[in-house]
Amino acid sequence: MANLESMIESARRAMVSVLELEPSDHVLVVQDPQCEKCSRAFFEAARAEGCMTTAYVLPEQGRPLKAMPKDMAATIEGQDVVINVMSGASDEVPFRIEWLTLLEKRGLRVGHSPNIHEDMMDGGPMDVDYGLMVEQADSLITALQDAVSVRITTPAGSDLSLRISGRRFVTDVKITETEKGCNLPCGEVYCAPVEDGADGVLVVDGSIGGEGPPPSPVTLEVESGRVTSVRCEDTQWRARITELLDTDEGARTIAELGIGLNPKARLVGIMLEDEKAYRTAHVAFGSNIGMPGGVNESKTHIDYLVHRPTIVATLEDSSEQSIVKDGDLCV
Repeated sequence: MANLESMIESARRAMVSVLELEPSDHVLVVQDPQCEKCSRAFFEAARAEGCMTTAYVLPEQGRPLKAMPKDMAATIEGQDVVINVMSGASDEVPFRIEWLTLLEKRGLRVGHSPNIHEDMMDGGPMDVDYGLMVEQADSLITALQDAVSVRITTPAGSDLSLRISGRRFVTDVKITETEKGCNLPCGEVYCAPVEDGADGVLVVDGSIGGEGPPPSPVTLEVESGRVTSVRCEDTQWRARITELLDTDEGARTIAELGIGLNPKARLVGIMLEDEKAYRTAHVAFGSNIGMPGGVNESKTHIDYLVHRPTIVATLEDSSEQSIVKDGDLCV
């Protein structure tokens, strides 16, 4: 059983290191009855740091939430930092996007933790050397700053090319003046690829959104940035993924490429942690509004994780540079 005191200290370090929390901050913790102990740890950590701390408890009735509760928007008045401790259900992505969009418009610092688990906070990926992750993230971003495209291949059969010219990579390991939101636990470098510039095949052998890992790989064929077909030996999974991709017109459009770099992140079947793990990458489809350059609108955003990726970047001078080889960083 996770130790609450360790969780509180882990939450405090994460908020101070990543969100630059200060005693003068007003902090709102969005609490979900499904994540009660984690919610309490963030609340107590902010209060221990000297912050004026309040809580908003999500309703248990009417789940999955499709939109923000009517009284929720008013809770951000006077706040500096918002911590979202909530369920990571795929069907609640539209609600989470609506809420995050509001927080971004207000310029608040945000720690977003959908589906966080106690073990992530006690000795897991939130109990980590943040300085080291910042250094690795900076190295990856520097290596990719002149890239016009990347090609991702995996042992499972992925072979996907993404155009990224003009789309800068950013990281969630430290907020900036322009990037004020992050996941907690954090640990990735990501970008929004050009929306019509993805072609090839993605063979997903890791977690998918809030669904967890599939019983057999899910194969997505991608043409001009959009998923054109879904294959999986499990017919129920194929139907479910197709349902998510048909949420709206923008749900099939490429949204993100992310590379994991948290040394304590494990493969536990929860995307919040899985996508931060070494030797993984993830590709998302759906909304990328809010990411640098992203213009695709959708009510959803679903991540698809692959193991042991090899990522080769083509630079502006047409030379190639290995970024990741069989899951290991090359830069």
